[in-house]
Amino acid sequence: MHDQRIRLRFAPSPTGFLHVGGARTALFNWLLGKKHNGTFILRIEDTDRSRSSDEMTVAILEGMKWLGLLWDEGPYHQADGFARHKADALRMLEAGSAYRCFCTQEEVEARKAAAARESKEAYHYDRHCLLRVSREEAERRAAAGEKFAIRFRVPEGKTSWTDAVHGHTEFDNGSIDDFIILRSDGTPIYNLAVVSDDIEHRITHVIRGDDHISNTPKQILIYQALGAAAPTFAHVPMILGPDGKRLSKRHGATAVGEYKD
Repeated sequence: MHDQRIRLRFAPSPTGFLHVGGARTALFNWLLGKKHNGTFILRIEDTDRSRSSDEMTVAILEGMKWLGLLWDEGPYHQADGFARHKADALRMLEAGSAYRCFCTQEEVEARKAAAARESKEAYHYDRHCLLRVSREEAERRAAAGEKFAIRFRVPEGKTSWTDAVHGHTEFDNGSIDDFIILRSDGTPIYNLAVVSDDIEHRITHVIRGDDHISNTPKQILIYQALGAAAPTFAHVPMILGPDGKRLSKRHGATAVGEYKD
């Protein structure tokens, strides 16, 4: 446990209704908050503007209220933090833990296809802009108005944490691509936005589904690059359908509102 009062969050995306799996994750966060007299925060992760809708946001809020999972703070909207997300990316760029990438999607896809012909191993971004574009040249090209994304520079070594459900969990950093944190249009990628927001909201514990485990080492690396302590992570098993696959709209991932009706 952290020294301060615990702070948890449920952060659904308004690209669909609140369904059983999301409600269960919200319940675990709400219960732990209640047990330790902590703070339960609701955050709407609406950075995907093309797929997010106000209608879904209302449906999520109504579903939470109907279940009695009332939040102590929020609802915050992730899209309101765009300026902070970008500032955090630029801070990492300045510190050298990230770099400008001028590669177009087409160029990356072409190199990926070429690599696939030579090797069966999964393609990793070849660090073209880190190895072949000097910092001075990158700054000159950016100043001239050339579009660029910002990639995180994954350090050598391993990234590990003690998961409250799985125990010791470890990833070899060599298996993690130099992932984009800020797109060329200035919008943040999920892993940057969620860490920036969790730091801002002083989140101490993150309870979420197993499907997020592969995101966790990337997020821990961002916490370290921003000089912040990572929260305690707890990855709970997914609810599966009768065929052993995770719930989908085809079987079982029923919207909470349908149970209400």
